[in-house]
Amino acid sequence: MKLTNRAIEAMSGPAPGSGSKSKEVSDSEVTGLRIICSAGAAQRKFFYFHYTIHGQRKKAKIGEFPAIGVQEARQQALEWRAAIDRGVDPMEQRDRVRQMPTFAQFALDEYLPYAKQHKVSWDMDESKLRLHLVPKFGSRRLCDISTRDVQMYIAQIKTSHSPATANRHLALLSKFFKMAMSWERVDRNPCVGVAKFREPQSRVETLSPEDLQKMLKAMDAEPNIQAVAALKLLLLTGTRREEALQARWEHVDLDNALWFLPKTKNGKTRHVMLNSEAVELLRGHARMPGIPWVFPGRDPARPLNNPRKAFTRILNAAGLPYLRIHSLRHVFASYLVSSGVSLFQVQNLLGHASPSTTQRYAHLANDVLRQASASVSSIFSQAKNGGASEAGAQA
Repeated sequence: MKLTNRAIEAMSGPAPGSGSKSKEVSDSEVTGLRIICSAGAAQRKFFYFHYTIHGQRKKAKIGEFPAIGVQEARQQALEWRAAIDRGVDPMEQRDRVRQMPTFAQFALDEYLPYAKQHKVSWDMDESKLRLHLVPKFGSRRLCDISTRDVQMYIAQIKTSHSPATANRHLALLSKFFKMAMSWERVDRNPCVGVAKFREPQSRVETLSPEDLQKMLKAMDAEPNIQAVAALKLLLLTGTRREEALQARWEHVDLDNALWFLPKTKNGKTRHVMLNSEAVELLRGHARMPGIPWVFPGRDPARPLNNPRKAFTRILNAAGLPYLRIHSLRHVFASYLVSSGVSLFQVQNLLGHASPSTTQRYAHLANDVLRQASASVSSIFSQAKNGGASEAGAQA
């Protein structure tokens, strides 16, 4: 019969004494949709969908009437019929959704253990997840997080932090869901199509030669010898803080002026070319017997942890404004560019994976470019004057 809400309300279970436990009626509108009314005083009624897939006959429970009406039951049955036509078993699909991990479960049980093994910067992911993402999405199933949810979240981060921070969060979420897809936890990545925010060009912090002189003088008076040596090496090589602090003597070849980095930020190895000042610094730096670290900490079995306090004392003694330790990398790069070194060479010396990262120093090359342009002007002027003289001689 054609099922209607009114007809189902009037429907009764099997006749007393019939021995049947339920009465079942099929819908004439949607094949496979049925309503079952139980026997007894309760007379509870449930919608079921009967179907055949891969040669097997199955039925899936839709829900109880009247909480679910006829139209909603038909819509669900039609959606399952479409899935069957695509070769998808509705029961298996529903079981998969029921077993779907929450955001927090996937983050803590699957993503982070993998990231610790494969990402150098996994601790940054852990921090974002712990402080922001898990509190926001933790109790929600992965399949329930929509593109709109992601857009609203990164807009919030942009407001509370910055466009750059919001973009980093978006990148983490995208990686997070890509892994969930590859491990067949979800069928889609809600980050696809979410646009990044435009980031303002970051200010390149550098030091004038006069300020550098003040800093070096203050370094000579700093009692923390290990911290001073590490900071000077950062100035002379442009390496990242952790690359310098994790330096081991076995990776330093002073005879060939090379320093091998077995692990960098982008996960690749590279060699750092040591200039003469860097070689002199390392030759004069005391090596502790049996200790592998170039810059050991208070406990020589561990490398120097963070020279921030020493750096702050140096800046204060030199009368210089606050600088990040990472700014020493910018100082190295800015001096390279100002000396006429090409951005391609700067990219390789700094170990940037992408030339777009090095592009932030492009404006520092203005004087060099102006000198190059002036050389063309000089040649043009000489040619013009020479041509004029030649014309006069012919006259």
